[in-house]
Amino acid sequence: MGRRSERLSRQGMLVSDLAGEGDVIQVVSRAFDVLRCFEGHEARLGNLEISNRCGLPRSTVSRLTHTLTRMGQLVYLPRDQKYRIGPSAVAMSTAMMKGLQLRNLIRQRLQDVAEQLPGTVGFVIPDRFQLVYLEYARSANALGLHEVTGSRISMATTAAGHAYTAALETEVGDALIAEMEREIPEGAKLLKPRIEGNRRLLREHGYVVACGLWSPHINGVAVPLWSPQYQTYVVTTIGLLSAMYDEKRLHREVGPPMVQLGATLGSLLEGADASIFNNRLERKSVPAAVNNNNKIIQTEERNELEAGTRRARPARSVRARDGRR
Repeated sequence: MGRRSERLSRQGMLVSDLAGEGDVIQVVSRAFDVLRCFEGHEARLGNLEISNRCGLPRSTVSRLTHTLTRMGQLVYLPRDQKYRIGPSAVAMSTAMMKGLQLRNLIRQRLQDVAEQLPGTVGFVIPDRFQLVYLEYARSANALGLHEVTGSRISMATTAAGHAYTAALETEVGDALIAEMEREIPEGAKLLKPRIEGNRRLLREHGYVVACGLWSPHINGVAVPLWSPQYQTYVVTTIGLLSAMYDEKRLHREVGPPMVQLGATLGSLLEGADASIFNNRLERKSVPAAVNNNNKIIQTEERNELEAGTRRARPARSVRARDGRR
């Protein structure tokens, strides 16, 4: 395996080549920056709006949107003189989300925790300086955060972002923060002073706590876990009202079930491979224990993936010391 392949495998993604721009092709990077501006299928943006969001010159944005429109990634709306996400981008995202069986299993596990704790439980994946919700769950009486699938959250101001950066190898995490300092210095100011404490908390407890960073009314707990599919850390996280859950209560009542959730999801992710995207789901009623009580619920979604991960075993997480940190 060559040096570049080793670097990609070790980090999961390039962080400006750890030192500078390295072999990153800027025009490709900027094209994805443009596409990231279109959060939500109905978003309509003009070149000036995209330029302001990306921090790119308007002339550069104009060339990129023209090219992306020719490729079908964007559609131009003459009446509005704006762009929206095109059919090729929708088709690509749909193809990448074929793993509905795995997502259903993950959603069920999130719901188990959401039935115990009055907050929003999420499963997120990193995207540069943000994280994107792939799945979420909340109970009927949930309070606090109300995110939905596809929502983006800041890496610098959330428990999920702090857990993700703490899980990275030290040099990779430091390089990411250095890149933040260049591009979003306000985010780096929040994250950098806390990174060592987050790493220590993660080593000792298996989770990271963030209180009042995103909002003074919201506290959160997050657990990172390694995803073989994406070759990076993904994160399961929960946001709760700070008036109900102060930091001590987070450690006492929220941390343990979140670590247990991380272990369960980690087992699912370890057992998954490319074949899960095409496997048929067997609908059988099987018992699943709800965390922290003796009640048994019936769940109808199970396949070979879950059958192979039912036995208790530790997740391949940061605490498993599998060499990723």
